[in-house]
Amino acid sequence: MHIESVGSGPSIAMIHGWAMHGGLFAPLVDRLRDRYTLHLVDLPGHGYSRDSTRPLDPAALAHALLDAAPDAVWLGWSLGGQFALRVALDSPERVHGLVMLASSPRFVAGDGWPHGVKPTLFRDFASALSKDFRGTLDGFLALEALGSATAQDELRALRAQAFARGEPSTAALVRGLELLDSFDARDELAGLRVPSLWISGRRDRLVPAGAMPVAAALAPDAASRVIADAGHAPFLGAADEVAQAIDAFARDCFARRAR
Repeated sequence: MHIESVGSGPSIAMIHGWAMHGGLFAPLVDRLRDRYTLHLVDLPGHGYSRDSTRPLDPAALAHALLDAAPDAVWLGWSLGGQFALRVALDSPERVHGLVMLASSPRFVAGDGWPHGVKPTLFRDFASALSKDFRGTLDGFLALEALGSATAQDELRALRAQAFARGEPSTAALVRGLELLDSFDARDELAGLRVPSLWISGRRDRLVPAGAMPVAAALAPDAASRVIADAGHAPFLGAADEVAQAIDAFARDCFARRAR
C-alpha cells in the first residue's frame, strides 16, 4: 500500500472513501500538518496502490495499517471508516483515538436502523460499473456532493481528484460497494476501547446526519459533531470547522495517553 507521511508532531492516519485516495484530504493536510504527522493511506486498488494485490478487506489490512502508523489517532471517511474502526477495535492499545467522518456503523437502512440509504443503492452502482465506468463514478461523486451548501465546488474538487492518481481498479470498486452494502458494526461499538468522535454533515445524502449521534451513543467515551451546512464530504465545504474538531479531539487523546 502507498502511504504518504507529511507534517510533524503526533500522528493522525487518514483513510479515504470509495473510489478516492489520500490526496483528497489536502484541505485537512493544509490545516493540520504544522501540528501533526499525517499518514495518508491509498487503499488497495485505489490511487498509487491501484496495483496492490492486498485484499480490500478491513480485517485483513488492519495489522498492515497499524504497522505503517503505530500510536496514531485514526480517521476514516465514508468507506475508510470501516478500516479505521477495525484498527481501533482490534488493537486499542496501539490507537490513541478514532474519528469517523461521515462514516456510519451501517450504511444501509433496515429493521431498527432508519439512518441509511435504500438497500438497493450500492448494488445498483455495482451493476452500472460494467456498463459505464466513468459515468457511474461521476454519479456517485454527485451524490456525495449533493445537499452541501457548497455542492458545486465540492463536486468540482471530487472530480478533479478522482483520477489524479489513475483510475481505481474495477475489482476494488466492486468490493468496496459490497462492503458498503453489507457492513454492520453496531453490535461491536459497545466494545470500542478508545475515545471516538463521529463527525457528520447535516445535509449528507449518503450517511444521514442522524446516524452519527446514534452511533456515538452506542460506544463508550464517544461524542458526535454535526456540521450544519455540509454534505458527505464536510472536509471540503467546511474544512476549517472539521480541522478544528479533529485538532481538539486529537489533542485531548494524546494528552490522555501522556498522563
